[in-house]
Amino acid sequence: MDLTELYQKGEELLRKRDIGVFLDGVETGFILSHNRRVLDRYTFRQRCIDAIKSNTQCKVLGIELSTPVIMSAITTPIPAIVENGLTEVALALKEAGSLLWTGSVIPKNLKEIVNTGVPVAANVKPLEDRKKLFSTLDEFQEAGVNWVGIEIDAALGTKIGDKPRATGCAPLFMKELQEIRKKVFTPLIFKGILSRADAIKSVDAGADGIIVSNHGAHTLDYLPHPLQVMDEIVSEVSGKVTIMVDGGFRRGSDILKGLAFGASLVGIGRPILYGLAADGREGVKGVVNGITQELKRIMTLVGVTEPGYVPHDILIAD
Repeated sequence: MDLTELYQKGEELLRKRDIGVFLDGVETGFILSHNRRVLDRYTFRQRCIDAIKSNTQCKVLGIELSTPVIMSAITTPIPAIVENGLTEVALALKEAGSLLWTGSVIPKNLKEIVNTGVPVAANVKPLEDRKKLFSTLDEFQEAGVNWVGIEIDAALGTKIGDKPRATGCAPLFMKELQEIRKKVFTPLIFKGILSRADAIKSVDAGADGIIVSNHGAHTLDYLPHPLQVMDEIVSEVSGKVTIMVDGGFRRGSDILKGLAFGASLVGIGRPILYGLAADGREGVKGVVNGITQELKRIMTLVGVTEPGYVPHDILIAD
């Protein structure tokens, strides 16, 4: 199946099941449609003459990848889609040269996932039970994950539609983030940064990386798309922290737009679910490989040879 077929079949199958609700957004659903509108504002400046064939290999925070396309933090619906879903996703992403990122709930087989050999990042929410938060950080490190992530933006949990999903969360303070930094010995990533202020505080707290993200439309309604705030964030913290992005990215063209705004890696969430539902392990691999091939083709024809060096001026704003 090609990428369009994987998306169509995967979404259709998920919508027929209870877990299809995870595809929806908080309250009005504004963010999901707005993501697409923002991404569609940008077109490419083509540069075909003397074009050099591009490659998509990259190295970020000590991890070598075949593609800048990675999995956004997801756990909950995956085990319900196929048997041993997280392991199947891990094996698919390993074959595609990508990275797996777990979210809440923390997978019970996290060590098994790590042992597949795929690079693994693991997220925890800002649990109100701080002892549990710190014990979870220990659990991550004992499992051998490559990166540890904190979902800064889930400070009051998450919602889908009008229904709370993740509860028992509370905002983290700078002192607590600095304490987390002392306890984490891998690269530490703060997810859900959407302002210059939080980006600066992330650096001050000792984060190695940030993910500019509106959390899959599952926290606050009417959040901006990450590309709307990337310039203010990049201008303040570029070179001080690794910047990643996710939020409605679906095709290779979207990925290149994220890179052009200054991201080192771009996360995809729902596409992983679509691929898994449509064709299991092969479907996930097909999604990542399909997006990567699109990315490589466009990179070549706009004069970009590698994902680490994507000039902003390849984009034309509408």
